[in-house]
Amino acid sequence: MRRNILKILIIILLHILLLYATLLQNIQRGDYMPNIKPVSDLRNYNEVLQNVDIGQPVFLTKNGRGRYAVLDIRDYEKTQATLKLISKLSKGEQSAIEKGWQSADDVEARLGVIT
Repeated sequence: MRRNILKILIIILLHILLLYATLLQNIQRGDYMPNIKPVSDLRNYNEVLQNVDIGQPVFLTKNGRGRYAVLDIRDYEKTQATLKLISKLSKGEQSAIEKGWQSADDVEARLGVIT
């Protein structure tokens, strides 16, 4: 079980590093410009919403400071799923620390996995 949790965590970390590296490359090439607008632009909310796309949120400012982020629902759902997964992994790890780790063979037997 511990190996599986570590594999999942490594995959998540690699995914985050890949996204970060891609973002840095885009910034260095000048391809990434955050879409920042004053909250007063919401008077014409259709135009603001047209600028929202997957991976491209619109940041709204109030009095010159970042206040809100409008993002595509798929980005929101992906973020929520990632947070939920990390929370469950953390609970599993804490349980393993408190109660001890199970061997992969024990987990497979408990789940009825045939290898």
